[in-house]
Amino acid sequence: MAAIAMVIIGLASSCKQQPAKEIPADLTLKGDVVTVPENSVLKGKLKYMTIEDEPYRMQMLTAGTVKAIPTQFAEIAPPFQGRVTKSYIRLGMKTTPETPLFEISSPDFIAAQKIFFQEKSQMQQAERTLKRQKDLMAHGVGTQKDLEEAQTGYDVEKKEFENAVIGIKIFKANPDKLSLGQALVVHAPISGEVIANKVVLGQFIKDDAASVATVANLNKVWVAGQVKEKDIRYINEKDECEIEVAALPGKKLKGIVYHVNEIVDEDTRSVQVLIEANNSDHSLKPGMYVSVNFIDAPTTAILVPLKAILQMNDANFVFVVNEAGKYIKRKVETGGTEKDRVVIKSGLTKGEKIVSEGGFYLLEAK
Repeated sequence: MAAIAMVIIGLASSCKQQPAKEIPADLTLKGDVVTVPENSVLKGKLKYMTIEDEPYRMQMLTAGTVKAIPTQFAEIAPPFQGRVTKSYIRLGMKTTPETPLFEISSPDFIAAQKIFFQEKSQMQQAERTLKRQKDLMAHGVGTQKDLEEAQTGYDVEKKEFENAVIGIKIFKANPDKLSLGQALVVHAPISGEVIANKVVLGQFIKDDAASVATVANLNKVWVAGQVKEKDIRYINEKDECEIEVAALPGKKLKGIVYHVNEIVDEDTRSVQVLIEANNSDHSLKPGMYVSVNFIDAPTTAILVPLKAILQMNDANFVFVVNEAGKYIKRKVETGGTEKDRVVIKSGLTKGEKIVSEGGFYLLEAK
């Protein structure tokens, strides 16, 4: 609308600059129909076009911010306190979920180890007792009561041992490879790259400490764009986008709409749209501001020159030429713009002939 308004203002200025003698006084207006005599010099000042459907892809430009994908971004803060005894981590290091980052001597982990080995020993003892009672019963020298007591004792100890195993797995340690007194190894939770490292050998980490390291996979990122409430109906998941970054002049990156938020921001009256973009070269960095050009699916539309659109009383209209050569003022609804043309959403149909330039002369009809 802004572009249309500027053109209309320019046209209005042009009208004022036209010498009065160039505007024929023999134009007649009846309702919305303007009649121009056949011998009028005005006809030489008018240009025409026939309406056709054209291939069109609506585009919408907005600002956006680059973000790491939450499931591909991990801030590491051990849930148990302890002192760092060994560090393998370094900035830029590639990781998998099995990559060790650092080791800490954790009192909580040591306590869990003690319980684990104690319960393992007691379960093994209960298992031997149960086996002995079964052998005695098999040879006719045992009692049913002793066998039942041995079975109950074994079941209880087995359950306690299973709980102890869970206690070890909380620390993401392998019970089958556990040794008493071993340090707690903190592993990377995801595949990616270390992008922040605050681990210091010998430091004591509290269980409520902030993150000491960050691992992220930035081969794909999200761009969070803000789309005005009135335009959100044009945005759909899997729509294509073009992303431009001020730091990369001339380079256009591709993106796909991943998710359209369900909530409208009450302050800005806009909706957040998440775009997924490939970022194998890491040119997009979280926190960057970018421009996002949303590109709608291919369709057909009627496009007319901006100079064909006139405005009066906040309404847009064009002059349609009928078979008798008369000019009919018709209201139209406009959409997006493409260079010096505007999309007509309603008011015109294929095959109609309109005044494409010079229509402002017809406004002099009385």
